[in-house]
Order: sequence, then structure tokens, then C-alpha cells
Amino acid sequence: MPAVAEVVILGAGPAGLVLGNLLQDSGIDCVVLERAERARLHARARAGFLAAHTVRVLERNGLAEGIALRGQPHSTCEFRSADGRFRLDYSGLGRRERHTVYPQQELVGDLLARFEQRGGRVEFGVEALAVRDADTRRPSVSVRAADGRPGTWRARYVAGCDGRHGAARRSLPDGSVRRHQRDHGVTWLGLLAEAPPSLDAVGYAVHERGFAGHMARTSEITRYYLQCERGTPADAWSEDRIWDELALRMGEEKYGALLRGPVVQRTVVDLESDVLEPLRHGALFLVGDAASLISPSAAKGANLAVLEAELLARALTDDLRRGDSAGIGAYSARCLARIWRAQEFSHWMVGLLHGPAGSDGEALFHNSLRRSRLASLRTSRSQQDWFAEHYVGV
Repeated sequence: MPAVAEVVILGAGPAGLVLGNLLQDSGIDCVVLERAERARLHARARAGFLAAHTVRVLERNGLAEGIALRGQPHSTCEFRSADGRFRLDYSGLGRRERHTVYPQQELVGDLLARFEQRGGRVEFGVEALAVRDADTRRPSVSVRAADGRPGTWRARYVAGCDGRHGAARRSLPDGSVRRHQRDHGVTWLGLLAEAPPSLDAVGYAVHERGFAGHMARTSEITRYYLQCERGTPADAWSEDRIWDELALRMGEEKYGALLRGPVVQRTVVDLESDVLEPLRHGALFLVGDAASLISPSAAKGANLAVLEAELLARALTDDLRRGDSAGIGAYSARCLARIWRAQEFSHWMVGLLHGPAGSDGEALFHNSLRRSRLASLRTSRSQQDWFAEHYVGV
């Protein structure tokens, strides 16, 4: 016989676990199905910059204990280019808000512990294959366990928090949603180094050889990014080449040496964006990366996921406990308004940090525009206020 829950949640990332905790707090029976094993979930290093609104969402729902103990406030970014460097303390600009640095794997660990301590059900090593009958009141999810055994979950609603390649997106019938997409034509080599941060700010280096980025994670771990050619394998560059390229692009000779250490993780990231519209098909809702993919240039992905999870939790609670379907009817529009605002700023950041190679007229024109944008950001208070509001906001 099929297993049953009021809400089946696909994916145990921030979106799925925030949603699970909030539904559980409202007395709604839910289950989280996660393809990865538990150990993999805890080791999965992802983004670590939480926006002020995200922290408020977690605080008001009792999900921020770990952040209060171990989160680090952050409010400064530094831009470096051939014209020099400048810093923005964005906590004094715009809405005067700041980020909190808290590694995503730690947030996931906190959310998972709270969910399970309160009796929440998480099925690890269970791969969702398809969502069926989403246009009815009794949708189901076909699954496969780690040992290969098939199974089925039935629910009133299904929340797809399983990313862009998950079962939720794959199960959408042709023509049920529109997909807006853009390939930015930029590739990053994402690096995690066992090395203390080299500066007390997020560093954005705009260089003729390509972008380089510096983002602190902990006192001993730093995230770096290097723009590379599309199709570059993650292991193509030696550690010496990586550090030499970072040193060159970040202006080590001018601004001080980078603190080096072993590179313990590498990924290749093609900067792409997409948005599905609407974010609902019948009883199936899309949340987080399943709803929209956003380039990592502005650290919006996890923050959008938490916001969407809270909106969906409220909507489902109103429907299942009070018979009020207004929230689920408005879910897609409410989320999309925020998603498109985040997409617009992310697109602006991509253009600010990356330029076309070459010396033809188009490349020279684009790079001159980029230089002008950096100059405006360095000198114009109104531009700085706009940047701060969008950089921290969701």
C-alpha cells in the first residue's frame, strides 16, 4: 500500500526543511524525501550569505538558534579593478541592512535536527522519480529506495524543493508552465580552500583576464571563484596555477598577499538563469531552485528559497486547516515578484563583473560601460544606496 502524508516535500535543502518545520509547527503531517544519504547532506558545501530578511524569517519561526550562536555579521564588499579599489560598507547604505555569514550545510544541519527532534519524518536515500496526478486532489509520488525497491507516496499536496533537475520539474506536463531562461556565457571555477580569509570583505576583482572572487566562509575556510573558459574541467588547473591566477587578478602585489592553503573542493559553474511561470501545477508547487535558477553572482538562491518556503507554508496551512485557498492561489504571483527583482539585480551584477574578451569594437564598448558602472558605484551615493538595497534584499 502507498505511504500517506498531507504534504510530501521533495528535497532536504533549506527550502524543504524550512517548509517541513513550519508545516510541522502547524500540525500538518508531512514527510521529506531526500535522494542523498544523511552524511552527504551534512557535507554538501553551498552558499553561506544569508540576507537580513532571511534571518528574520528564521528568527520569527524559531529556526535561528545556530545562527545566533555561530553566525558572523558581514557588511562590507570590496571592488578591485585596473582603476584601483574601493570598499562599500553597505550596512550604512540603502535600508541599512547586512548579511550573516553562516555555511549552508550548518543551516541544513540545524533545520534537520529541529525537524527530527519534533518527530518529523525524513526518508534518506529515496529518489523521487515522478509526481503523478498533480491535477487531481490525490497526487502521488513514485519513488525508488536506495536498495532499488519501488514505492509510492500519496498526499494532498506535493512541494518540489528538489532543484532544477529534480522530479518536480520533470513531472510538469508540456505546456503547463513557461520557462524563461538565459545563459550568461560565463563560467566560474568554484573553489573551497582550507585557508583563512585574505580580507575582511567580500572581494570582487574585475580583471582583463577574467573575474576573481573572494568570500569568507569561516575563520579557516574561504570560497574563491575564478572565471575560466566554458568547458574547462574542474581538475584542469593545478593548485599553483589557481593561486597564481587569484594573486594576479586580485592584485596581490598592490594590495597584499593572499593567505594560501590546500584547495579541498572544486566545481565548475556555468552562470545561467531561468524562471518557471507559474510556480504551481495543480497540487504541485515549485520552491527554491525548482522554481527558479539564479546565477550565484549576487548570493540570492538560498535566500529566495527560504522566503518561498515561508510563503508556501502559510498558504498550505490556511488551506488545510482553515479551508482558505487564497494563499495557495496567490503563491506563484507573490514569489515571482520577488524572483524577478532578484534576477534583475543578479543580471546587473553579471554585467558589472564580467566583460567580453577581445579588442573589437563591441568588446571595447561593453568594457567601457563596465568601467563607468564601477566608477558610479565608487562615487555616487544614490547608486550605492540602490546597490545596498538590492544586494541585501530579496
